[in-house]
Amino acid sequence: MEKRMLSDFRVGESFVAFLLIRKVECRVTSTGSKYLDIILADSSGELEARLWDCSPEDETQFSKNMLVKVQGSITEWQGKKQIKIDRIRLATQRDGVQIENFVPVAPYAAEEMYAELEEYIQKISYGKLRETVQVIIAEAGERLLTHPAAVQNHHSVRSGLLYHTLTMLKAAEKLLEIYPFLDRDLLFAGIILHDMAKLEEFAANNLGLAEEYTFEGQMLGHIVQGVKNIAKAAAIVGLDDETSILLEHMILAHHYEPEFGSPKRPMIPEGEVLHYLDILDARMFDMQKALKELSNGEFTDRIWVLNNRKLYKAQSIQDKEN
Repeated sequence: MEKRMLSDFRVGESFVAFLLIRKVECRVTSTGSKYLDIILADSSGELEARLWDCSPEDETQFSKNMLVKVQGSITEWQGKKQIKIDRIRLATQRDGVQIENFVPVAPYAAEEMYAELEEYIQKISYGKLRETVQVIIAEAGERLLTHPAAVQNHHSVRSGLLYHTLTMLKAAEKLLEIYPFLDRDLLFAGIILHDMAKLEEFAANNLGLAEEYTFEGQMLGHIVQGVKNIAKAAAIVGLDDETSILLEHMILAHHYEPEFGSPKRPMIPEGEVLHYLDILDARMFDMQKALKELSNGEFTDRIWVLNNRKLYKAQSIQDKEN
């Protein structure tokens, strides 16, 4: 029988499945009963879950990134699907399941995306700028193959950082056909490096699951860390000061607003394009994820990362014509 994924389950269905715990927290109801508030996931996505009237043993034995076998049903709460857990236990070796098969992952193989990234690096014609990028990518090493782009929200999947970077590069290449006055070398370098310091901002295990922010990540953040990394790499290869500062400025300004970590807005067009490509790719990822489980004609719940908007899933025009 074909294995069903978490995204396949519909409200009212009962199921038994192996799932990955992405988050778990013990909470207390208004009547004083304890329950576990859990986020369960497989490679198709994740759902909130509740284990009501949990025991002291339940409180201590389940934790983040554990693989569990769940018997439960799909309910609906405030317009969103939710899992009511009837029974739950830790997966064992006898179950014959591998945790890596339950991790949300980018849609393309990491090795193929990395090879494409290297092709874009070779398209940077200014040798010292290309070498600066290569120094930072070499330092990233194999971590780049699996690291997510975020702890939560956009591209928080295995290989998400690589996927996000490559998607932006492909979009930039198309924009360069429309705006040929843009500096290709600077734009490609800025896109490749804009989030690369997320490798230091938060830890991720070898499965590509984000764990927690590092001390440096909490104190500085990936923008400041990224600027430091560029200055260091530029000094190693002998990149001229102006180009180094322009590249650092792109990283510094790519969040656009002080409240989001950028003390300056972009002062060069390549920085402006970087910012909007970053926003566009993040929002398209979050929108696609939110709409994936809906049927035509349905609205999502309000989505905080999308300015608390609801989204609507319309039937495609092509389908209407057919």
